[in-house]
Amino acid sequence: MKNDTLKGQHRINEQIRAKEVRIVGDEVESKVYPIAQALRLAEENEADLVEISPNAQPPVCRIIDYSKFLYQLKKRQKEQKAKQVKVNVKEIRFGPQTDDHDYNFKLKHAKGFLEDGDKVKAYVFFKGRSILFKEQGEVLLLRFANDLEEFAKVDQMPVLEGKRMTIQLSPKKQGASKKQAPKPAEAKPAPAETEE
Repeated sequence: MKNDTLKGQHRINEQIRAKEVRIVGDEVESKVYPIAQALRLAEENEADLVEISPNAQPPVCRIIDYSKFLYQLKKRQKEQKAKQVKVNVKEIRFGPQTDDHDYNFKLKHAKGFLEDGDKVKAYVFFKGRSILFKEQGEVLLLRFANDLEEFAKVDQMPVLEGKRMTIQLSPKKQGASKKQAPKPAEAKPAPAETEE
């Protein structure tokens, strides 16, 4: 089914409407051919003439087995998809006067998110007149960043956007935390047993 979406993207053989085409590839010299000669070359090689760049002047074609061409395209797309890294941003909300228990609870969650490789966006939401406590919110966010110093680096310092003051943290590389881990104690050889 997925192959069907790729099939409609390229013109092959008689579907190509240009009078001349540029042929590229390993087996054939890269130059411009009239369409009839290009089709004859494809037939001699027992392959298809596939239009790979229709917007070029003249259009660029390749002499290749079309099913092999689709397979290579699909394989390349799969490799690109595998290389993509999806980064999640987890949000943590504070009030300007969050107490220690709630703070520690949210700090523990943030550590877990950072260890999983997610970014953390912490914010203090000012409701009504609590906007008067901007400084408290900023101190809270800076304390939060300081407490997570060994797990994360600060991407964005506290910024006030409307009724929200936000700070953005991203996880430190895994290699850095492994280097800081203490080395295991060396095993001492067991004392030799004496025979009686």
